[in-house]
Amino acid sequence: MDYLKGILSGLAAIFVAEFVFFWPIFSREKATGVGVLKILLLQSTLSPRFWIVGTLLFGVFFAASRASTLLRVLFFWIPTLTVSVLGFSIVAIFAYLVAISRHG
Repeated sequence: MDYLKGILSGLAAIFVAEFVFFWPIFSREKATGVGVLKILLLQSTLSPRFWIVGTLLFGVFFAASRASTLLRVLFFWIPTLTVSVLGFSIVAIFAYLVAISRHG
């Protein structure tokens, strides 16, 4: 179970850090198309701020996973599962869009 908590903490930290730094860049971008998403994702993941925020969030989520039951549910299970499901949903939608755009 500790491995699952660590993986969920890491995934949630990466997704939250990506959302924090990806969307402001995305809103200022003038280019169009799905190909721009690859450039924006690469740009945000190469940023040191992304990794600092991701590491801090991982520490917070992992510490919350070892807290008392109420704190664990409020600050670990609910945020990590919500962020992971939303993050994988967005990734799946983008992958579907890329697959459709290359097919036709």
